[in-house]
Amino acid sequence: MRTEIISTEAGDARLTWHPARKARLVLAVGHGAGGGIEARDLQALARVLPGHGVSVALVEQPWRVAGKKLAPAPKTLDVGWRGIWPAVAEAGLPVISGGRSAGARVACRTAVELGAHAVLALSFPLHPPGRPEKSRADELLGSQVPTLVVQGGNDPFGKPEEFPDGSHELVEVPYGDHGFVVPKRAAITQEDAVKVITDAVVKWSGSLG
Repeated sequence: MRTEIISTEAGDARLTWHPARKARLVLAVGHGAGGGIEARDLQALARVLPGHGVSVALVEQPWRVAGKKLAPAPKTLDVGWRGIWPAVAEAGLPVISGGRSAGARVACRTAVELGAHAVLALSFPLHPPGRPEKSRADELLGSQVPTLVVQGGNDPFGKPEEFPDGSHELVEVPYGDHGFVVPKRAAITQEDAVKVITDAVVKWSGSLG
C-alpha cells in the first residue's frame, strides 16, 4: 500500500494504492459526500481485488484531504476527479471509474470524457430520500460504458426495484441500507453482505474485455 498526493484544480487529492502483483485493470474508486475511504465496501474491495488482477486506488477528494466536513457542488467533485485521472491511467491499463454514492455519480458523469473502461457504482443515489421525483437516472444511463450498480435492498436513496431499465447490471445486497449495513435480525450477516459486494465486483471485473 502506498499513498500519493495529486494536485488538482480543486485542491490536493490523495490516492491510496493497493496494487495487484500482475495487474490487468485499475479500479479508481471515490467516496461519498458523507464519509471517506474508510467505508466498509471500499476497504473490502481494496483487500480482495488485487488478488484478482485489479489494482485499487482509493481516491480522497480534495475537500476530504483539506479536512472539510461538507462536500462541494457536483461540478467541483468532477473537477477533482478529472485531476486524479492521469495518475490512475499512467500505467496504461484500462481504468474502471468507480465510487460510492456521490462518488458513483461523479464516475458516471465523467466516464465518457475521461475514457473510462467501465463504471462501478456503489450505492448509487438514484434520488434524495423520500423524493423519487428528483431522479438522477440520467446520470447513470449516460455512462455509456459497461456499468455495474451494487445497491442495498433497503437503500432510501433508491431501492433496486426503483432503477430504470438500461444496459447496466444491478446486484442487490439484501437488507442493506445506503452504507450496506444490514440489521442484526436480517437473514444474512454483515460479513455475508460485504461478500455479496466483493463477489459481484470480482465476477464483473473478470468479464471485462
